[in-house]
Amino acid sequence: MGFDLEALQEAVKIHGRVTRVVIAAIKGSSPREVGTAMLVWADGQSGTIGGGTLEHQAALAARAQSVPMRLTHHALGPDMGQCCGGAVSLLSEVYDQHALDALDETVIARAPSGGDMPLSVKRLLAAARAQGVAPEPQLIDGWMVEPVHKPTRQLWIWGAGHVGRALVEVLSPLPDLAITWVDTGLERFPTQIPTSVTPIPTPKPAALVRHAPADAEHLVLTYSHNLDLELCNRLLTHGFGFAGLIGSATKWARFRSRLTTLGHSPERIRQITCPIGDPGLGKHPQMIAIGVAAQLLRPAWQNELKKDQSA
Repeated sequence: MGFDLEALQEAVKIHGRVTRVVIAAIKGSSPREVGTAMLVWADGQSGTIGGGTLEHQAALAARAQSVPMRLTHHALGPDMGQCCGGAVSLLSEVYDQHALDALDETVIARAPSGGDMPLSVKRLLAAARAQGVAPEPQLIDGWMVEPVHKPTRQLWIWGAGHVGRALVEVLSPLPDLAITWVDTGLERFPTQIPTSVTPIPTPKPAALVRHAPADAEHLVLTYSHNLDLELCNRLLTHGFGFAGLIGSATKWARFRSRLTTLGHSPERIRQITCPIGDPGLGKHPQMIAIGVAAQLLRPAWQNELKKDQSA
């Protein structure tokens, strides 16, 4: 995880003054890892650094913070009566629009004490630029270094019905997913859509398949079996990292037959996963969403499933 600049920008836009609290360093056991952050404003917060008492006290301190930046250290056991035997360092920074405008859009490096950037940090940033690899979030010689977070997975959700909405509710908070949400009209979408989701209303959804990255992941669950079939057909031609289709075994048998007629080989057709999720959880939209989310978050499990399907 890196510095979620987009979430911070949105929070500042809505709330004006926002304090970002990030775990800068840990020793021993910690409720969350270095780089985990939460945003705190006068009457609310988003994200979590975990730890119960740690988070509660950090949020209270963030609301009362009068300096632009401060680094604090907390022994979880002695200071807070928690079972964790470790210690954490928290960097708390106050942001408004002016402070946001000064941030870099690739790697953010800063120090509570100010001063010149040490050679160790300069070398870290230079190596990251030369290798094209973002550095891990870390506190080094008093400087906090965090790459600006970029989602690593492109997920396209085709359909904004009950299951599509449930999926967006479950998956949109996950930082590594950039979600594109497609359906046939604006009225198909809810009035409130998470800022991390890009909704696209279009009368011809299948025409958008060619715009998806070749390694994107897709969940096909529209209101129309004919549209589902057209999407599967185009996805098989276009390519994908993962493609899942909602439906029963009967629906999938009919789709396999029709996709074969359209010229796709059995081996290629088996690259589509149907049904998706965990049928044992039931057919309630939220239950389907939970099962599908678990499936997407276990790529190794997907690979085993594909092997089973091809056997």
